[in-house]
Amino acid sequence: MSQHRPRTPETELSRRWFMNKALLTGGVAALATMTGCSSGSSDSASTSSSSSSSYGGPPSGMPSGGPGGGGGGMGPGASEVKYADFTGVTTDGKIVDGLYSVHSTDVSTDSVVKAAQAFLDGLSSTQRKSCVFDVDDDEWLKWSNVDGYERQGVRMGDITDKQRDLGYALLGTALSADGLTQTRNIMKLNAFLGDYSGGGRETLTEGAYFFTFMGTPSTSKPWGFQYEGHHVAINYFVLGDQVVMTPTFMGSEPTSATYNGEKITTFKKETTAGLTALRALTDAQRKKVISSETKAGDNLKAGAGQDNLKLAYQGLAAAEFSDTARDKLLDLVRVYVGNMADAHAEVRMSEVEEHLDDTYFYWIGETKDSSAFYYRVHSPVVLIEYDAQSPLGYGNKSSSSSGGGGGGGMGGPGGTPTQQHIHTIIRTPNGGDYGVDLLKLHLEHDH
Repeated sequence: MSQHRPRTPETELSRRWFMNKALLTGGVAALATMTGCSSGSSDSASTSSSSSSSYGGPPSGMPSGGPGGGGGGMGPGASEVKYADFTGVTTDGKIVDGLYSVHSTDVSTDSVVKAAQAFLDGLSSTQRKSCVFDVDDDEWLKWSNVDGYERQGVRMGDITDKQRDLGYALLGTALSADGLTQTRNIMKLNAFLGDYSGGGRETLTEGAYFFTFMGTPSTSKPWGFQYEGHHVAINYFVLGDQVVMTPTFMGSEPTSATYNGEKITTFKKETTAGLTALRALTDAQRKKVISSETKAGDNLKAGAGQDNLKLAYQGLAAAEFSDTARDKLLDLVRVYVGNMADAHAEVRMSEVEEHLDDTYFYWIGETKDSSAFYYRVHSPVVLIEYDAQSPLGYGNKSSSSSGGGGGGGMGGPGGTPTQQHIHTIIRTPNGGDYGVDLLKLHLEHDH
């Protein structure tokens, strides 16, 4: 029996209405729908995290796949996928069998188990009940990158400093140093956007990020946690010493700004590694990889709500790459996988390398350092997308492709893309996301 606060019909209606409204409404009206849910500061431990009042200020946090977008997913809504119906990303709707197995990696998960338990122990009984679910709960699939989306769990801005430190300690154990820095920087830039736009004070803040737990932290039994908010969704599943940290969505608008005196820049590695991998190809190969030099404002395919996405391979397979180009493609994958704790990232990279010949590289857009572009790395065991999108709450349609300044205008998914608004995601295709395939194997063979 799960211990979380039961989701009421009113809550479900609120979540579904929010997403469906955004899907059905076009232009500025759709942008306005996707603003923060309520006004007022709420980063103290005594502030409530629930509010249904609507903020009518400047737009914020348009998710991938919005009106006129590339199908990246609005998050759960009209056709919410249930855990029992999950198949994962496939090329044709059919799962490739035999890709994953329950085995020992010889990389301990003791530290993340202890950190998770310490965080839970630091919560009140009411807080624990609000954030603990069954290991196979539908809540796994109900994440969104939208800022105003109504989330379950414990909100970072509503707990004490000590409790929050324990939460960051958990993230610091589960993630690499780079992964933790990236996550924290995204949170800070989210707050910057709130200050910049003058709105969304409940959601455009460092405190609007939530922890949920599926199952009980254990070194032998399956469990996991989810950390999500605007532009961050980390799904972390543990079975013994195996870890699956997908889907993980990371994005930001802007990607570079000064917040509280700190100069913050995000997604530089992802941008540079993509260009480096592309430039390692021959001219003839690049012609096969690049489908068009004209990029839309939103090309992401596998975002929130796209858990059962059918996505055919496009571009060119690494089997045709030179050794140098293959190494550069692996370096690109390592940037994303490297958000995991280092030892677990190496385990994951070994899995990726086993399928390198069948790993496809695909590109949309121009190829200058300052260009706004989209790329995809796709194999039976990994899917990575990088998408420089058009501005929503920062900059405007006339922003240069380098995303130089902010004009405060609304670009929307039909606007000119810029490196100042980037969405990324990494997934484990063929049933691997959320550790679903591993859990099925565990239940079949160990119970």
